[in-house]
Amino acid sequence: MAKQTSLLTFTGRLGDLIGYRRNDGYFIRSMPQAVRQTAATRRAARRFGEASKNGRLVRSAFAPALNIPCDGGHVNRLNKAFIAAGTNAPGALAGFRFNRHASTGTFFTVPPALSRNGILRIPAQQLPQLKGIQQLEVKVIAARVHFAGRRVTGTDTAVMYIDPRLPFEGASLPMEVPGEGTLVVTLQVRCFRDGALAGQRAYMAADIIAVTAQQPRQARPGRTYPHDTGKAGPPRIPGTCAIIQRE
Repeated sequence: MAKQTSLLTFTGRLGDLIGYRRNDGYFIRSMPQAVRQTAATRRAARRFGEASKNGRLVRSAFAPALNIPCDGGHVNRLNKAFIAAGTNAPGALAGFRFNRHASTGTFFTVPPALSRNGILRIPAQQLPQLKGIQQLEVKVIAARVHFAGRRVTGTDTAVMYIDPRLPFEGASLPMEVPGEGTLVVTLQVRCFRDGALAGQRAYMAADIIAVTAQQPRQARPGRTYPHDTGKAGPPRIPGTCAIIQRE
């Protein structure tokens, strides 16, 4: 390791040299002639590679339907969640937040639950009264992810609008996602004030709330799905929902 003393310093690779910054100084070192990996480092590299692929697959399943900005560290956090869960235990992803600054638990103190027959039930409860918030947009995004095949085999999306100032009697949202693979369900909540989206990141959340390897269900024929633009729709009757699916 040698310190860079010239007026022009650099970081990164330059030929066979690597420049880097440490504390308040710039240093330089030569590249190693060979990199020797132990069995443990090779296993760690494989785990990281698998976690990165699985994380990218999950992000690709939900990114087109999510209407909130994810925090800048969500990619690394999702990869770490997969590493901690292991390739054979994706269910440990439940509770992952795409926006670490807010949780769906802020808006539903009694958490939703996914039944075995694929129905998401939001229990009746007293909703928190957030200052100036007049409407909650609740969006459920379900994706069937085939991790072994590296593909998303199906998606379904449901949206409902709730007035938090009125008693909430609960809701049931059937999620029909035919296909093979693990069912991953994300709940997104956005708040509206005076008909406009409340832009503060504390007022928008998207969490993975359920992960299950249940058997796929066959979709009912004859359903149509208008395009979801991600914009606020017209006022809805509290407690009603509209089933949509992205094109």
